[in-house]
Amino acid sequence: MKIRTLALIVIFISTLYAQEGQLNRNIKPDERYKADVLLVVAHPDDETAVGSYLAKLIFDEHRKVAVIYTNRGQGGGNSIGIEQSQAMGEIREIEARKALAKFGIENVWFLNGYDTPGQDVLHALKNLKHGAALESMVRFIRLTRPEVIFTWLPHFVAGENHGDHQASGVVATEAFDMAGDPTAFPDQVATPRERMDIGNFNEGLNPWQANKIYYFSDADEEVIAPGPKFDASEISPSRKLPYYEIASELNTPHLTQGDVSESGLKAQKTGDFTEFKNYHNRFHLIFGKSVVRCSPEGDVFEGVTSGAHPYVAPRGYEPRKPEGLGIQLGGPFSFYEDFWRAHNIENVGPLIKPEINVAYGSYLNIPVIIRNNTKDSVTVTLQAKLPEGFRLSSGEGRYFLAPGETYPIETFVFAPAEASRGPYEVIWNALSDGKQIGSLSIKTFLSEWTLPQ
Repeated sequence: MKIRTLALIVIFISTLYAQEGQLNRNIKPDERYKADVLLVVAHPDDETAVGSYLAKLIFDEHRKVAVIYTNRGQGGGNSIGIEQSQAMGEIREIEARKALAKFGIENVWFLNGYDTPGQDVLHALKNLKHGAALESMVRFIRLTRPEVIFTWLPHFVAGENHGDHQASGVVATEAFDMAGDPTAFPDQVATPRERMDIGNFNEGLNPWQANKIYYFSDADEEVIAPGPKFDASEISPSRKLPYYEIASELNTPHLTQGDVSESGLKAQKTGDFTEFKNYHNRFHLIFGKSVVRCSPEGDVFEGVTSGAHPYVAPRGYEPRKPEGLGIQLGGPFSFYEDFWRAHNIENVGPLIKPEINVAYGSYLNIPVIIRNNTKDSVTVTLQAKLPEGFRLSSGEGRYFLAPGETYPIETFVFAPAEASRGPYEVIWNALSDGKQIGSLSIKTFLSEWTLPQ
């Protein structure tokens, strides 16, 4: 017994000496998930909008791409089966993974937002569970450590103008500005305790500042904006096909969205890719911002540095303090005015003047805010100036404001049941003591169907 005990002591001491002689090396992040580009979109099939550019990055530049979807597209129709809602969302997740696998993209994640068919980004952010989604987005940026982020344009446009598209761009922009800050979701970047045991906590990620963020838009009319020059008609050196033809491969697995899959299958069967050529030349990358020196029109990776980049803090929210009496757009329009400034992307604001797409015979809601930054109480009269065929529902009237007060007003106007597409100008004028104190104009387009406001 004594001999056995002595042997155990010798082994224990020998182990200690051996450990003291070892050179301990720092554990590195998991390289399997490192990406050059992180694509952040809302729904399965959104990736097709930049499919041509993804083809160039992946097949010819050999870049690694990861993708995040903020929801599973549970709110749409099903072209192939009876499954709906959450069940269809599970199917669409698989369809998206199959589509991306055609491009060799394996690192794909889904947030738990609910598909919200509508145009209002604030409604979409609520159904996305904004705070939880932001925490997850920051985590994925720290995990994938991208140099560049692609996402939907955070802007209110006339077109599909999907609120979920806008929300994905909002959260991606916020996460771009937070992922490099170690005080944002600090448990994510804290060293794990008992890493090899079941009692561990904290996540062991590193803060990560991406170099650039680019946007793309679902507006009907092309958004003229600085961005990398790219022609989807270019021939891929590796595949010997135009990039838009390669991009059609992303469409075919989305069978629950028949128009998406059928367009790809038909083009591949007939060899007529005209629809894809037009579609992919419509979408182009819009320069958002960069923390490295580069030209807005330069290559996506111009100026990009490898490895961790020092954190660059955004400006943050600064209250607007306009003096006197006046009016401004409220709702999503007002939110974006503050959001762009807070995140140093004021350059995207002027790209599109206030506009909206409305279905024939449907209503147009324009949120208006009257502000009284004076020392006196005032009465403001709000008046509409409508194009021919448009009909006022509510909003006109006299409004009393105390000193320093703001008054939010929901105005409603009905579009004509039959008319040309437009554009039309819907105007709201504000007067006090018989003098005009402000005017708002919304460029309005009409179509057979749009998402609800």
